[in-house]
Parts: sequence; structure tokens; C-alpha cells
Amino acid sequence: MMEWVLAILIGAAVLLLILSFFKSMKSSSKLEKQIDLLSNSFMDDVYQLEQKMRNIELDAEITAHEAGVLPATSKQRLLLRDMLDLHKRGYSFDSIAEKTQLTKNEVDRFLAPYLKAKDERSKVAQ
Repeated sequence: MMEWVLAILIGAAVLLLILSFFKSMKSSSKLEKQIDLLSNSFMDDVYQLEQKMRNIELDAEITAHEAGVLPATSKQRLLLRDMLDLHKRGYSFDSIAEKTQLTKNEVDRFLAPYLKAKDERSKVAQ
């Protein structure tokens, strides 16, 4: 009699183990589907942001070219970008010249078209 009870308990345990295995497979496949959907959504958002960034960069380049302020080389463009960034963060012309290893007059010459346009806009607003 004891053997029968033991056999029934072992059989029930095996049956429950098999059922739990199938249930976990079902829930993990649902989770994988949700992760895939989220991943696809995230990738679509990243792609759209990249497209918007490209459009903004192209628009900025077109605007700079039309205004005639586009630097001749990519090195000059990077240098100008760095100088504008430093100026917007509040660095003085002397500290910008020191960081870029240029003279104060060169920094002033590079930044003049951008600062003059900003000053003109602030005067119009007042």
C-alpha cells in the first residue's frame, strides 16, 4: 500500500513538473514577444531621431552656406564649433584663445559674425 501512495505522489510530482515547464514556456514566449515589440518600437524611434538630426544638420549647413559663413575646411568648422560652445558656456575671449591656442584677435574674428547677428537680434527685440 505504501508503494502505491509513493508511486502516485511521484507521478503527481512529475505531472506537475511537466505542467509548470509548459506554463513557463508559454509565459516566456509572451515576454519575448513583448521585448521584441519594445525593441522594434525603440529602433523605430532611434531611426526617426537620426533622420531628424540629419535634416537639422543639413538645414544648418545650407543656412550657413547661404549666409556665407561656412568655414573652408572641416578643421576650421570643428574649431569654430568648439569656440562657439565655449562662448555659450560663458568663457571669455582670453580663455577661449588659451584653450584653442589662438590669439584673442583670431577668436574675435572667428566669432564676430555670430556675435554680431546675436546683438542685432537682441536690439530688434527691445
